Amino acid sequence: MECITNIKNIGLRDIPVADTLICGIDPKRGVLIYRGFDVLDLASHSTYEETAFLLLKARLPSAEELASFSSRLASFRSVPEAVLRSMRLRPTTASPMDVLQGAVAFMADYDPDIRDESRDAELERGMRIVGALPTIVAAWDRMRKGLAVIPPEPTLGHAADFLRMLNGGRADAQTERDLDVCLILHAEHSFNASTFTARAVASTRSHMYGAVAAAVASLAGELHGGANTRVMQMLEDIGSQERAGQWVEQRLRDGKKIMGLGHAVYEVDDPRTRILAPMAEAIAARTGERRWYELARRVEREAKEAFVRLKGKSIPTNVDFYSAVVYRAMGIPTELFTPVFAMARSAGWVAHIMEEKFAEAQDKPVLYRPQADYIGSYCGPDKCEYAPLQERR
Repeated sequence: MECITNIKNIGLRDIPVADTLICGIDPKRGVLIYRGFDVLDLASHSTYEETAFLLLKARLPSAEELASFSSRLASFRSVPEAVLRSMRLRPTTASPMDVLQGAVAFMADYDPDIRDESRDAELERGMRIVGALPTIVAAWDRMRKGLAVIPPEPTLGHAADFLRMLNGGRADAQTERDLDVCLILHAEHSFNASTFTARAVASTRSHMYGAVAAAVASLAGELHGGANTRVMQMLEDIGSQERAGQWVEQRLRDGKKIMGLGHAVYEVDDPRTRILAPMAEAIAARTGERRWYELARRVEREAKEAFVRLKGKSIPTNVDFYSAVVYRAMGIPTELFTPVFAMARSAGWVAHIMEEKFAEAQDKPVLYRPQADYIGSYCGPDKCEYAPLQERR
């Protein structure tokens, strides 16, 4: 077989596929906007619940609206017992992202309004998913360790209750706030791979649970949400600052990636690193455990210098690089880094699924059906002639 590849047809890079009212990115200046608001302002002043309201309802809430929304979201942290029972049937070696994907899909069986396709019902369905994910992630971590599952406490915020359900007790107030900020920073990022997946599934008129389950599967890949796990594994492999320069140099000469560096969109450092890098430093100072933060800084510096020297261009730091260090400092297991990402991104997924289903930025809902350029040449310029099995060599 012969084929002629077209480099422009790889990965949908630089190809707009739809209009959106949800998120904007300026790749040259490093700006990320949620519904008109700079993510750095939201991270400095908002909460995850308020940011989720903004993403889902396209405006900031009043105090009364936020209280009502937060209470409703907290009520959905109570996951159907049947979903938890199904998780207990999984082997303890199962990937947390695989378990999360299955649990989200299974939730459809216990949605009393699953056949109601109105906008209000879909929004309620989306809130069920956003509310349930912290419980599912924390419950699975405890199940696989042979620990009792801790039920949610609806009086706590999203981030605080997750840490409590995960660890069995309240974290300190600063750690709870730090995680809240991390959830804001990861809540939305335009047409990334998992969001595109969710929208493509939603365009078929599949239900919310199917679209989010597909997004979870997409996020699990190491080139997407799984990258933060790979960053931590990379730092563990390097081990010490003394090895950083040599490790980076060899990695680049071998033509391999340095996880947490480089981005499909940004030409400068990911704006979220302006929050996460200082946060990682502050946590290191607060806990006295500076090893991973200092190693990360060294790797970042060595990699940026080596990239310019060997490739003649700069490389941006992305959100995964310092989020890995932050989550490790919080005591979150490495295998849960990507599920925590999914917890945050669920609000963005739901917003995009709603926008797709109800054509909020288009004239009408339309099934996604892109074209492909066929490059096969199996029998020369003509079609192949089918030969009966007994006549084939």
